[in-house]
Amino acid sequence: MMNENKIPSVDAKKFVFVQKDRHIQDEKLQTKPVGYLGDAWQRFRTNRSAVVAFTLIMILLLFALIVPFVSNYSVSFRDGLYKMVLPKNNTIAPLGFWDGCARQQQSEAGYLYLNAIGHETGDEVIVKVYDSFVDSTGAKFYNVKVDTYNLVGFFYANLSEGEYQALMDYQDETGIQVIYPLSATHTGHYVRGNDGANFWYKLADESQGTAGAPVLDENGDYIANYLSSDDEHRGGYRSLRIEGDGQDGVWYTYAQKNQTGYKVRVEYSKYFYYLNGFVPSFLFGTNVYGQDIFTCLAIGARFSLLLAIAVATINFILGVIYGSIEGYYGGVTDLIMERISDILYDVPFMVVATLFQLHLASKVGPVISLLFAFILTGWVGTAARVRTQFYRFKGHEYVLAARTLGASDRRLIFKHIFPNSLGTIITGAVMTIPGVIFSESMLSYLNIINLDASPTLTSIGTMLAGGRSYLSTYPHIIFFPAIFISILEISFNLFGNGLRDAFNPSLRGADN
Repeated sequence: MMNENKIPSVDAKKFVFVQKDRHIQDEKLQTKPVGYLGDAWQRFRTNRSAVVAFTLIMILLLFALIVPFVSNYSVSFRDGLYKMVLPKNNTIAPLGFWDGCARQQQSEAGYLYLNAIGHETGDEVIVKVYDSFVDSTGAKFYNVKVDTYNLVGFFYANLSEGEYQALMDYQDETGIQVIYPLSATHTGHYVRGNDGANFWYKLADESQGTAGAPVLDENGDYIANYLSSDDEHRGGYRSLRIEGDGQDGVWYTYAQKNQTGYKVRVEYSKYFYYLNGFVPSFLFGTNVYGQDIFTCLAIGARFSLLLAIAVATINFILGVIYGSIEGYYGGVTDLIMERISDILYDVPFMVVATLFQLHLASKVGPVISLLFAFILTGWVGTAARVRTQFYRFKGHEYVLAARTLGASDRRLIFKHIFPNSLGTIITGAVMTIPGVIFSESMLSYLNIINLDASPTLTSIGTMLAGGRSYLSTYPHIIFFPAIFISILEISFNLFGNGLRDAFNPSLRGADN
């Protein structure tokens, strides 16, 4: 049956009482209560860009902490013969990528010289020849791919008698030839060529060709200095003759006696392994001083991060205390304190840092001087943010209710007002870290602060400054520090934005 409102009538017998004989009470919540930090964490982890940025920051931080302990090198390591070699990864080098090789254009004399090094040591210097051409003057040039590590070739070392004997014993034990014959000290059937390069020698037998021309083997290839990689001719690396009359046969001088010991000619890659116990390989290459960029970047990042975190922490504490007092009490107290912060805020940071480096660094060191420069005015921005937030929240009803109930000033500041300001304050504190790193890098780049004098310390800015002159010729010197600081700056910006949203009380319970 339908009533006048066209609502169907329902038989009363179909209605039953619910919980007629039961006592009705509130049911227990099935979920756990979510606190302020728990809610902030839930909202932060839903922000994908902030999570990715935080992950990158952690990776860079672990890189800075772990690499100095596992690397074969240190900041104090410097090798002038391996300076500006290209990045090399031994794992993927056989694929022709990241192999420490560079494309170069060599004159014919340079081409022959590099071939001679490879022929004598057995380690190819010229990995690939792309093409060759003759210019308008008739000079021949080669476009080649060169291994920058094998390019070092040989090195003349002055050893004491003990060092010389230890190296000879090492050769006996391992069978690895490190010492090679000295150039231009031969006797016997070889005479030096006159083609402008000391590495070519010719047999005195005229059947080999014109006197002074390079020696060719049966295949028409050039024979390197002394055939010292050929056991049949060199007669063993223990052959030693010091200042004597020539005899028939091929004799080589492997060491030259002097007042302090011996002068020897060594293949430097094997001599490097003998001294250090590992094969020379630099994942990010080396800089102009022969330092390992991979290790220096880690140590520089560690210094920059520690400095930035220390500055951010100190400025956060000072700024929170100063800004809380300003914003909570207001009036004359705020007026006086604000004028003091205004004066400090108007002092240019560049002037402060420069004056401190000129007059304070000689007494306390450049690092402590730089720390003072950052702290002198760095807390003013945090104090201003805290002051603004306190003026915003101190007149709200919940603060007035707490004051009415007898809450102390300290409890009102840190229990009721400060937590509501935390989102903005933490974001500002986090953003201080990349700001400090960038400022330090800028000061180092401009040589206002100089960490090169310290044998155990470097920074990202110092590395950038050291590579700016080689940007067109050796870009890897500046490339890796630039990439590192770029990723760090972007990550901190995204991470700071994520923290701001996560700690914003107005978004509590909201789904991002």
